Amino acid sequence: MAIAEKRRRASKLERVEARLRPEQKSRIEYAATLKGTSVSDFMVQNADEAARRTIQEHEVWELSGRDREIFVHALLHPPRPGARLRAAAERYKRRTELR
Repeated sequence: MAIAEKRRRASKLERVEARLRPEQKSRIEYAATLKGTSVSDFMVQNADEAARRTIQEHEVWELSGRDREIFVHALLHPPRPGARLRAAAERYKRRTELR
């Protein structure tokens, strides 16, 4: 076994197991063969790509042109605080001054 291969294997310390239906396993094995990779490497690569996409979908906001304009306008020209917000700020100041 080559030194690079030993290092690659040594750096992989975590293990994940999955139960698959027979047709899923066959399909994954066939796809891995088409890509010229092992089933394990195929699954790790594709699971990691799916994880990255999922994280981006949940952490990145994409606004339409109109929504973006409204958002930027609200940041640059925030509305004045209403009575309830002013009252909440006063309560907060009173509570934090006592500590």
